[in-house]
Amino acid sequence: MIKHVGKHNQKRVAIVYRTVPDEDHMALVAYADSMPSMVHDEVMKVIESAIGQNAKELADALFRTTLADGTNCLTTLHKGGWLKKVPCNQVIVTPTSKSTCRLDELNNLLKKIEEGGDAAAALADLDANRGIKGVLQEGRELGQPASDPTRTTAGSVSGDVLTDDVLSQQRLDQATKMEAEAKSLLAEAKRLKQEATQLSQPKAKNVGKTSKKATA
Repeated sequence: MIKHVGKHNQKRVAIVYRTVPDEDHMALVAYADSMPSMVHDEVMKVIESAIGQNAKELADALFRTTLADGTNCLTTLHKGGWLKKVPCNQVIVTPTSKSTCRLDELNNLLKKIEEGGDAAAALADLDANRGIKGVLQEGRELGQPASDPTRTTAGSVSGDVLTDDVLSQQRLDQATKMEAEAKSLLAEAKRLKQEATQLSQPKAKNVGKTSKKATA
C-alpha cells in the first residue's frame, strides 16, 4: 500500500498537498508522466521511502530531498511547472491496484478523525466497499489535535505556485532546525566524553592497588 499516489483525468499523479490553504476543495498534484525521467525517478523514490510514507503531506518529504544536480526536489517541481492545482473530488487515491477512494472523501474522514469526531461508520463503509482503511492510518488516533492546514514544514502554497518568499522561508526554517539538532548532538557528545573520562579514572586506581598487592 502506497500513500500520496492517485489519478486525475486518468493520468497518474503524485499528491503533493491533499488540500490547498484557504481552498480545502483543491489539491496540488504533480503529473508523473510529464516529468523528466530523472525527476520522476527521484519523486517515486521519495514516495516509496519511509520518510515519504510517514509524511502527512508529500511536500514535506520532497522539500527534504536534493536531486542529483543539487537542486531541491520540491523547488524543481515548482519551477518546472509540474505542480497543478486541481479539485479534490476529481482526484482518485490509489494506494493499491484494487483500492480506490476520492481524495475529498479521504480528506473529510481524516479531518473528522483529527478533530476527535466519530468517523467509524464511514470508515467501515469505505473499507468494506473499497479497502481504503490503510490509507487512514496516519489519523487513526482519536483526540489528536487538528493540524493547521495553512502551515506545513514545507511551507505554504499560494495559488498554483510556491513563491520565492515561501521557498526562502523554507530554507531558513530548515537551517534553524539543523542548527538546533547540531547543538544538541554536540552537547550529547560532550556529556558522553565526560562520562567516559569518569568511568576510566576509578579503573586506573584499582589497577594500581592490585599491582602493589601483588608486589608485596
